[in-house]
Amino acid sequence: GSVKLTDPADAVKFIEATGCDSLAVAIGTSHGAFKFSGKQGLHFDVLSEIQKAVNSVKPNFPLVMHGSSSVPQEWVARINNAGGNLAGASGVNEDEYFKAAQMGVCKINIDTDGRLVWCATLREEFRDHPEVFDLRPSGQVFMKNYADYIVHKNQKLGSAGTLADVAAALGK
Repeated sequence: GSVKLTDPADAVKFIEATGCDSLAVAIGTSHGAFKFSGKQGLHFDVLSEIQKAVNSVKPNFPLVMHGSSSVPQEWVARINNAGGNLAGASGVNEDEYFKAAQMGVCKINIDTDGRLVWCATLREEFRDHPEVFDLRPSGQVFMKNYADYIVHKNQKLGSAGTLADVAAALGK
């Protein structure tokens, strides 16, 4: 099917009718690890029109992007190399995050990427340590991997240097 994008006039109507304090807009994102080919990119032209329309009635109104995980191919490959099967998984180009933030997007949802880190960590731990049944050590490996992932995402989102780069990737 075709991509459904937020109509700027509908965004204004929704904000006025509901009194919501932020609005998730459809500008080419979707939930999950199988978004699209990853080539078309976000529709910044639509985001610009939404921003103009919304700002005319609610200046500096916070916009949100749902389904914005980048689905890093490094983590997909690690999952697949450890027995997974995520052929064709792709996501938002993370180089587009900063531009979206500059255009008024204040929240970018990227949960799928975090789940990929967790999935890869568990699959690798089970593959490499089949005798293990206590997942607590795997949780420690995940915490390190996730901290590195958060540092990287903060750089892409323009918020690097926050919380001392996630307490030096948990080396504290």
